[in-house]
Amino acid sequence: MLRYCNTDIVFQEYPDEVTLAINISGCPCHCPGCHSPFLWADKGDELSIDSLTSLIEEAGEPITCIGFMGGDADPKTVDNLAFYVKQHYPTLKTGWYTGRTAISPDIHKEYFDYIKVGPYLRHLGALNSPKTNQRMLRRRPDNSFEDITSRFWNK
Repeated sequence: MLRYCNTDIVFQEYPDEVTLAINISGCPCHCPGCHSPFLWADKGDELSIDSLTSLIEEAGEPITCIGFMGGDADPKTVDNLAFYVKQHYPTLKTGWYTGRTAISPDIHKEYFDYIKVGPYLRHLGALNSPKTNQRMLRRRPDNSFEDITSRFWNK
């Protein structure tokens, strides 16, 4: 079962989007220097179709994207929730932040408009560092993905 600790409306995690970011707990990655170690514990409310629907309805019109921030302990559920969003909220984009080095085979990439992949490695920095190992991928109209990581770099 997937759980989430909190949500927020954010503007930087996915370029050009107003995102309802859902912070998913139970992260198995435990990256040294993690900016959200409170998400390591498996705590919070269940992230189900019903709770996701409530979160989307409460956020209302300003949002353009649903961001699943974590969920590496249960990528199949993240995938199912993204599919639900695509079916029931076709104008919303979906994004997923995974701390793994590769996208899980349980993920159907066509359900996602954005996927951030890669663990946080302190010596390489986060997405805003040109040295980062993390990559932000955006789905193109032909369903291939392009690397847009450089959009985050401090110039």
